[in-house]
Amino acid sequence: MDATAILQPVIALGLWSGVMMLWMYATRIPAIGNAKIPEDEMGHPVGMSYLPSSVRRIADNYNHLFEQPTLFYATCIAIAVAGHVDSVAVNTAWAFVAIRVVHSLIQATANVVLVRFGVFMLSWVALLVLLIREALTIF
Repeated sequence: MDATAILQPVIALGLWSGVMMLWMYATRIPAIGNAKIPEDEMGHPVGMSYLPSSVRRIADNYNHLFEQPTLFYATCIAIAVAGHVDSVAVNTAWAFVAIRVVHSLIQATANVVLVRFGVFMLSWVALLVLLIREALTIF
């Protein structure tokens, strides 16, 4: 299988991070304009606590896309570089991306924490499948 097949979900998740960045600024900039944030707190994370939860959730998710997914990116690139791309890896990578998009949508909208946690754990299952399969191959 072509190595670029596993890089497609990597790029897709990167693009999704861009969507979340645009959504974050589309909600955050107007909210900052309406908030009464003390000047000395504006440049600190505590200043964002003055914003509505609906705005902060989107920013929180944007930040989350730079946590667990970084391991996903590294794992997929390692699989591609090592030439270990197969349909299981590619389908699992796409599943991870789909699950993370669902996680984003849950967090940015309804934010039902128990549901969001379940989806987050599913993303870990997909990521662990990628990691364990590659570990069994290279070690």
